[in-house]
Amino acid sequence: MNQNSPRSPSHVVTTTREFSPRASRFEWRVVDINRDMSKGEARTLLTEQAEYGQWELARSVRYMGGARRVWLRRRVMRVHRSDMV
Repeated sequence: MNQNSPRSPSHVVTTTREFSPRASRFEWRVVDINRDMSKGEARTLLTEQAEYGQWELARSVRYMGGARRVWLRRRVMRVHRSDMV
């Protein structure tokens, strides 16, 4: 890579997605990890997501070029008001 060329970010975190709002019990987040990120750095990134955001690993894929895509999910807590009469 050329010294003057900008480096692409080492990972991309998509915004939280909620599929079919009424039926789904989970929120989803997709994390794209560049092939330049080491396994230890990726583990640290995912550990922070799990620890502070209450995300859990649902699926991961490693592509031929070395890039990784990880799907994280967390349970949606729907609270119903009990004081409504």
